[in-house]
Amino acid sequence: MYDVSITACSSYDEDRVKAALEEALERIDGLSFVQKGMKIAIKPNLVSFRKPEEAATTHPALLKALVEMLLERGAEVVIGDSPGGPNSVMVLNRVYSATGMTALEKLGAVLNRNTEEITEAFPEGKKLDSVTYTSYLKEADAVIDFCKLKAHGMMGMSAAVKNLYGIIPGLKKPEMHYRFPNEADFAEMLIDLNEFIKPRLAICDAVVGMEGNGPLNGKPKQVGAIVASKSTYYCDLVCAELMGMNINGLPTLKAAYDRGLAPQSYKELNISGDIEALRSPDFEAPPVRGLHFMKKGTLLHFISSKALAQKPKLVPSLCVGCGECARMCPAKAIEIKNKKAVIDREKCIRCFCCQEFCPKAAMVVHRPFAAKVLNKLKL
Repeated sequence: MYDVSITACSSYDEDRVKAALEEALERIDGLSFVQKGMKIAIKPNLVSFRKPEEAATTHPALLKALVEMLLERGAEVVIGDSPGGPNSVMVLNRVYSATGMTALEKLGAVLNRNTEEITEAFPEGKKLDSVTYTSYLKEADAVIDFCKLKAHGMMGMSAAVKNLYGIIPGLKKPEMHYRFPNEADFAEMLIDLNEFIKPRLAICDAVVGMEGNGPLNGKPKQVGAIVASKSTYYCDLVCAELMGMNINGLPTLKAAYDRGLAPQSYKELNISGDIEALRSPDFEAPPVRGLHFMKKGTLLHFISSKALAQKPKLVPSLCVGCGECARMCPAKAIEIKNKKAVIDREKCIRCFCCQEFCPKAAMVVHRPFAAKVLNKLKL
């Protein structure tokens, strides 16, 4: 049996999508765990009020195909996420409508509108000794992680591992950024979430991904693939290769490797499908902000962290002064002055929440010239 399958799928035509998804899952025996009467929660990426064609969220055509396959096997299906912003029914309904999820209710799936939260101890966690999450997942017999392939300002890539950050309720997400401002620590926290939820299956919508100023305001990028695995980490190794990235540029994969949860390279996996034919060598993905090769606490580390660290930067011509960045900033490092966002660099923890949630794409990832040079030298 294969570790990962990658199948070609050039569009969201429903017949093409279903055939490609069935092929991808058959190669890994992905639905072998499904039994009649099971309650299965699908966790897509529904990060915000974005239409499917904006490539920020998992496409409803793919979710429709999976829902049909699960219902045919006699399972109950609930679909849910906790987008950025208040954890409320009003926000969920708006997100479900914008992202095309409401049509799935006609098939027999249930869209989660339970906004209750639950906290459970997690002594096995490396960064988290307890997890507060959306309680509807507690009722599920199994969780399927159905992500979207996107560039990500802080973590480099958003795919299966990062998608489970959506189990954290609404405005508790900025709190987590404040607790774990360093990308390496944030990555360890994400691995804890994956080990806590233990999804039975990971699927990535890479038919059309997002490049550039992701995970919300980048550009749609035709990739033409569906990736599936029983491991979120294996799925991400293949997704990273599609974007032209690897473990050296992605802290989540480095953290998974250090814990023995994934190999160092996709080449060590048993893969079904032609990854070479589907790779996108020109995928514009923002690199992760850290190049921390100096020993912490030293003068060289201090200098390098200042000279090489990426930071959010305002594009004044795009800013409308709406204040969404200030509201989402966990460090309270942004003020609106003269109808423009102003960043306090002393307070900024570089979590990129402002970049992620700016509705006008006015916040971008700024990469210093020195970091660009070092990246070209591949030091």
